Amino acid sequence: MKLSVIIPTYNEYPYLEDAVHSVSFADEIIVIDSHSSDGTETLAASLGCVVVQRKFDNFSAQKNHAIQFATGDWILFLDADERITVQLHAEILHKINSLPHQGYKLRFPHFFLNRFLYHKADRVTRLVRNKGVYFTGDVHEKLHIPQGTVGIMDNFVLHYTYKGIFHFLSKKESYAWFQAGELFKRKKKVTYYHLAFKPFYRFFSTYILKRGFMDGIPGFAGAATDAYGVFARYAKVLLLERDLK
Repeated sequence: MKLSVIIPTYNEYPYLEDAVHSVSFADEIIVIDSHSSDGTETLAASLGCVVVQRKFDNFSAQKNHAIQFATGDWILFLDADERITVQLHAEILHKINSLPHQGYKLRFPHFFLNRFLYHKADRVTRLVRNKGVYFTGDVHEKLHIPQGTVGIMDNFVLHYTYKGIFHFLSKKESYAWFQAGELFKRKKKVTYYHLAFKPFYRFFSTYILKRGFMDGIPGFAGAATDAYGVFARYAKVLLLERDLK
């Protein structure tokens, strides 16, 4: 089975090379770039990647545009700050050739305060058969598979979630505004439930139910920032309602 990898980028020069090397086992690597200004495009081409340029409007549209260039039987979607381990590499090749599912969720432990939080691992569908798949959603996009079942990989993707504290803060702010914008367009009514209970439950779920406490102080900090992200999302809806952005 032939494997295509799609990597969306914007000014990812310091991180792209390691991402590309981690998927060097793929048959083709497609970089969908949003007109980077730091040499990302030139680096991607020098690494043997197929480079596609497109002005960024939202994450789903970028990836949907790139899918049409993928010639593989399977597609793996990877960000520039993510790395496929040797163990996951072997598991991917085994799974796509044994064909038990039409797609797979990969495990993404967060990298926070200089360590991986293995009890704070997202499960996201990233490996799929190249048959009519597409994304929806402006941020935290969802990958749709027309038919078939979705399995879960055993091994982890190394995801260097935040490139320093300033990147962390800007990413949280960016995501919160994107999500608030979607909620505002749907005329979502914000109540104390959204501003108080939902952030509290996110902390409780991350720190207690998902055993984030086993990741020590970074686990506590990660759960707290998750809760803040939920609060910020709904607080920004109120700002949009009052035209205060």
